[in-house]
Amino acid sequence: MKINYRFMRLMVFFDLPTVTSENRRNYRKFRKNLILNGFFMLQESVYCRMVINEAMARSVVARIESFKPPAGMICVMAVTEKQFANISFIIGESQSDVITTDKSLVII
Repeated sequence: MKINYRFMRLMVFFDLPTVTSENRRNYRKFRKNLILNGFFMLQESVYCRMVINEAMARSVVARIESFKPPAGMICVMAVTEKQFANISFIIGESQSDVITTDKSLVII
């Protein structure tokens, strides 16, 4: 008997308020729960996790609903592993506010 797994990726996009200390605490708690549930960060406020089928995806989404913060918006999108493999990563040059040369150094 051959078991047909349909690997998928769950992508979580969220926009949570961080105005008050309680908002920031809820943000940290939500992010920590995502990581504890197997998600990794693709970029800020975008987390991803692999699941083996749609039933597991529904289970993970239900778990996310159980620890969602009281304010903000959370979106979950499921894509197949094949679709996820076609993501193009376009990365620009890293910029920093740290001065690494003495060209712009002014001594008074």
